[in-house]
Amino acid sequence: MLKSKRKVSGGLRHSTERCDKKLAWKGNPPTMTKVAEKEQRKKAKARGKTQKVKLQKARMASISNNGKVFTAEIKQVIKNDANRQYARQNVITKGAIIEVEHEGKKLKAIVTSRPGQNGIVQAKLLEENK
Repeated sequence: MLKSKRKVSGGLRHSTERCDKKLAWKGNPPTMTKVAEKEQRKKAKARGKTQKVKLQKARMASISNNGKVFTAEIKQVIKNDANRQYARQNVITKGAIIEVEHEGKKLKAIVTSRPGQNGIVQAKLLEENK
């Protein structure tokens, strides 16, 4: 918690904590975007007069493949290097490998966006399963 810059006596306090940067003491818990049947987003205040859209539950992903973009339904998280347990819990973060279904085909893609910060899942196609 940040202390006031003024002391009880009214004088200025020179150091409120070990570091004076407010951002070092602020922060929110991670969003933990999960795979679900219905998408759910949450708006959060950001610094300045801006807002962040946090994706809490994801259903669709925007997949790019050699300049062509299509949307596909996310089935599951195959691998997530951020945390070993995230793949088991179906938590999507940047760098996670997801399995998507498009036109009856199951494809693998790697997530390139930050769903907890951007509010959308964007991914790049890895390969086509035959």
